[in-house]
Amino acid sequence: MPKIAKRVAKSREGIDPTKLYALTEAVAMLKERATAKFDETIEISMNLGVDPRHADQMVRGVCNLPNGTGRSVRVAVFARGAKADEAKAAGADIVGAEDLLAEIQGGKIDFDRCIATPDLMPLVGRLGKVLGPRGLMPNPKVGTVTMDVTKAVGDAKGGAVEFRAEKAGIVHAGVGKASFTAEALVQNIVAFAEAVHKAKPTGAKGTYVQRVAVSSTMGPGLKVDPSSVATAS
Repeated sequence: MPKIAKRVAKSREGIDPTKLYALTEAVAMLKERATAKFDETIEISMNLGVDPRHADQMVRGVCNLPNGTGRSVRVAVFARGAKADEAKAAGADIVGAEDLLAEIQGGKIDFDRCIATPDLMPLVGRLGKVLGPRGLMPNPKVGTVTMDVTKAVGDAKGGAVEFRAEKAGIVHAGVGKASFTAEALVQNIVAFAEAVHKAKPTGAKGTYVQRVAVSSTMGPGLKVDPSSVATAS
């Protein structure tokens, strides 16, 4: 058996695929099994009782993880003049207007988060087909279209994660690294779940959170009791 297959098989030992684990237990098991040679990302996936094809069932928002994401986030800001200077001072990696538009249109997308001042949205709007599919299009609902670029850049650098329900009603996000303490991961997961709950749309009917699972980059997925996500601390 190849070395990677052996490690995968070992990581699944002792896991009951039919069991709903308490969040604290699931996190402890993930950390034990995150044995890759790099710091694995811990991810959460939530199946919601919504159909995002209907406008009143769309779930979208942003969560500021209390313990950050553990990853370095490159931030691009569309701004001019004083706001461009403010963005640079706040730590933005790339700042521009028409020049940044040209770079992106040329295929250079060297950032993880995109922020814009409202006056530049007509310009940014031309990039909808490029940024939209990548989840990078600035949006006022998640605080990435704003005049307060200092806060937006700080949030992006400090652990803000955006979420949006996919076609099947699933939201997912990286909520930390395997090197985090179990307590820090649990706090981040609970904060993310709370943000998803707050984003519950008016058109959602029946059980909103139907299934929850956590996993690491190279490890197995563990089903989590949804009620434990709401009550863990």
